[in-house]
Amino acid sequence: MANTAFAPNNATTVTTAANFIPEIWSDEIVASYKKNLVLANLVMKMNFKGKKGDVVHIPAPGRGSASAKTATDAVTLIVDTASEVQVSINKHYEYSRLIEDIAEVQALNSMRNFYTSDAGYALAKQVDTDLIQLGRSSNGGAGTNAYATGAFIGGDGTTAYVAGSNNETALTDAAIRRTIQRMDDNDTPMDGRFFIIPPSSRNTLMGLARYTEQAFVGDGNAIRNGEIGNLYGIPVFTSSNCDTTSGSASARVCLMGHKDSMVLVEQVGIRSQVQYKQEYLATLFTSDTLYGVAALRKAATVGAATSASFFALIVPA
Repeated sequence: MANTAFAPNNATTVTTAANFIPEIWSDEIVASYKKNLVLANLVMKMNFKGKKGDVVHIPAPGRGSASAKTATDAVTLIVDTASEVQVSINKHYEYSRLIEDIAEVQALNSMRNFYTSDAGYALAKQVDTDLIQLGRSSNGGAGTNAYATGAFIGGDGTTAYVAGSNNETALTDAAIRRTIQRMDDNDTPMDGRFFIIPPSSRNTLMGLARYTEQAFVGDGNAIRNGEIGNLYGIPVFTSSNCDTTSGSASARVCLMGHKDSMVLVEQVGIRSQVQYKQEYLATLFTSDTLYGVAALRKAATVGAATSASFFALIVPA
């Protein structure tokens, strides 16, 4: 009797593996997405996957204070009417490619690797951009323009930045320390702070001896994406996705803040879908995500503008 174990009709083909191939794409895209996230890994994140609704209501109670206890008297009750922050889940972004059969047959696997990596990067960049732009409401800024108001210059961290005047100055140690003091004055917890800078500001820091000696310390292996060291006890991250000011195209935005200053709500995480389009003799590949972002403590944010970079402080109230 003939052995049919290796008969052609038992072979794994593109057709029989069709349900597996999209999973490979999806896994690679999710990995690329997570690899390229910076700010989204540092702020509050809420999982809203599988739930209905387009607005999430987050309670925002006010801080209480301790009361002195008088002997034989009842305790003092703290009355607080908590406000709320509404997060609209209105950001739906997708990345799509139409891959013709001839390209899929003749191309190397590197084509798939590029598409999956590019999809993850594009979606991660969009999420980070939406979070970074929340800093535009820092220090009472309008929130709609790119830091037209509500900032201090990076030279001293005290002088007001004026949009259009190009009065931003290079980032200095004095401005960094003044900004940290603002966080301290706002009673921002020490734990959970972050400092995101563009490549130009990293170049500035690496040119100052004190940051390559004691004040700026890194273990050589970033624990989180983009982490390059630790400055005065605050983890420092570099990102090419930092914001710009409306007054100068060369001014960039650095963010110093706390994890509770912003929130990212994910309703649909990164997902990938593949559909064969016979009319084009091609495969349509799409990856998308649905989410919402909001500033939780924007009333207590501060900013400082620097030449070739822009420095904004985000702190919780």
